[in-house]
Amino acid sequence: MKTCNITKIALPVLFFLLVFASCKEEPKAVVSQKAELNAWFDVKYEELLQMSPMHLTSLGRKDLNDKIDDMSKEAEDRKLAWYAESAKTLKETFDYDNLDEADQASYDLWMYQYEMLKEGMTYRDMEYVFEQMRGAHTYFPNFLINYHKVDSLPDMTAYISRIKGVGVAMNQLLIKAQDQADLGILPPKFAFETVISQTKGLLDGKTVLEDMHRKTDALLASEQITSEEAESLKQESASVIQEAFIPAYQNLLTWLESEIENAEATPTGVSRHENGKDFYNYQLKVFTTSNLTADQVHEKGLEEVARIREEMLAIKDKVGFDGDLNAFFKFVDSDPQFYFPNTDEGRQGYLDESTKYLDAIEKKLPDYFGILPKAKLEVKRVEAFREQDGAPQHYNAGTPDGSRPGTYYVHLSDMSMMDKTTMEGVAYHEGLPGHHMQISIAQELEGVPQFRTQAGFSVYSEGWALYSEILAKEMGGYQNPYYDFGRLVNEIWRAIRLVVDTGLHAKGWTEADAFKYFKENSSVSDGAITAEVQRYMVMPGQATSYKIGMLKIQELRKTAEDKLGDKFDIKGFHDTLLGGGALPMELLERRVNMWIDSQMKN
Repeated sequence: MKTCNITKIALPVLFFLLVFASCKEEPKAVVSQKAELNAWFDVKYEELLQMSPMHLTSLGRKDLNDKIDDMSKEAEDRKLAWYAESAKTLKETFDYDNLDEADQASYDLWMYQYEMLKEGMTYRDMEYVFEQMRGAHTYFPNFLINYHKVDSLPDMTAYISRIKGVGVAMNQLLIKAQDQADLGILPPKFAFETVISQTKGLLDGKTVLEDMHRKTDALLASEQITSEEAESLKQESASVIQEAFIPAYQNLLTWLESEIENAEATPTGVSRHENGKDFYNYQLKVFTTSNLTADQVHEKGLEEVARIREEMLAIKDKVGFDGDLNAFFKFVDSDPQFYFPNTDEGRQGYLDESTKYLDAIEKKLPDYFGILPKAKLEVKRVEAFREQDGAPQHYNAGTPDGSRPGTYYVHLSDMSMMDKTTMEGVAYHEGLPGHHMQISIAQELEGVPQFRTQAGFSVYSEGWALYSEILAKEMGGYQNPYYDFGRLVNEIWRAIRLVVDTGLHAKGWTEADAFKYFKENSSVSDGAITAEVQRYMVMPGQATSYKIGMLKIQELRKTAEDKLGDKFDIKGFHDTLLGGGALPMELLERRVNMWIDSQMKN
């Protein structure tokens, strides 16, 4: 039996003894274990999925769609115990030495998943529960509105049931936040202020209730239900909002308003908390899939900022601007020609322009990639209840079966913070050939255990997306030199992150220190800088993954080009990067080196 294994890794990994398998003849014992191992992984992954009704829904499935995840610490303990038992069973059931290299990778990844979860439990009281970026108070409404699909009467009754679950889960999370506060672990005051504002905006439940009514009306219009059933559903919806949703959000608001006085107004990063330094080192390990220290990451950032500034100066001179780089920053940051009007027409203009760039680059993908995504991509404005002035654009993956497209979301509440110069590069980063392409290809992989099709390596996905910004220049993007300058603004932004994130969390920087460094080295608007710095404060380490990943991918490409010379094939290189799914940088390098070796033999 001949096999050719292409792997995809599902969770953050720092190290593994992995060699990607080439096509080869396999002994019968290996074949037997392969079938048994993959079947075992699929069974265990299904058990894992059944622990998260919300994850099932995000994958487009409707089983357990009347439930919300258990957010209690007891549930976390049960999950860890389940992983421990699965790791024990894996060791006892399969002969590691009799697996091929790809299946050994699956084995190692599953074991490492357990080890990482176990290590992370040490710091489970360190991650802020309610903050302005990822708080469940905004995620629950977003999830219900955008992920809970209603095609039938049972789907709508499940929606109503889920509101009860939201009430329970919000109170479970509030208990966690209160426990953190008792330990002296609180997010900065600005996070409290934003969460309070967001919670007040959601408190009456109107945003969710309107969605419930809208989906009920759609059922009625499609004759899935009668007018009497529609009226009953609307009454039930209003009742459950009053009985479960509003009380939970009121409890949160009461606690936030009572606790905000204890939050620090001018904090440093997580190092201010007990065990904060160790927690940050762990976060760096997770987000870079390396053993880089905070000092090393900081120095890399300083070097990259200096290099990119030189490229910025070249464009400044090219367009004939009379003044230094900081003066050019101010010009680009303030001249009206670089902004859409702060009107609905201007907002639509931003969406239309972004879509235009994505449509143009999509036509050129076959010249640079052999593997192309099947999933569609949409460009949308962030919903009003979670929109923030100047907050960064982001991507939400679609479903593996394509029933829900991938979505590039843009915050458009204040158009004075959404400049045109960076718009093109961000569209490539979030859409094509960036996140949408990489994540869609990963989800569409066949012939691998299912748990590998849901990637979880920030350094890989964000590194790829940042690499995609400069790749788009090769593909014909950035015809406007000011937009090419915007590309560099995006890149220096990520280099600044290395400096600022480590400065905040390992070097005692305040928010003001971080803002000053950011302002001196970029043309990003003040509002966007504030949103960025405050993001780093509550998400330690995550912002370092972009540039670290990009640098590794560029290093791998240079190695391939140098070794292969005329044999270097850009499509083959990109397919190698994407065709194995998300990987930690060490394993990505090993995969690329094997591809290089195979090309040299041809």
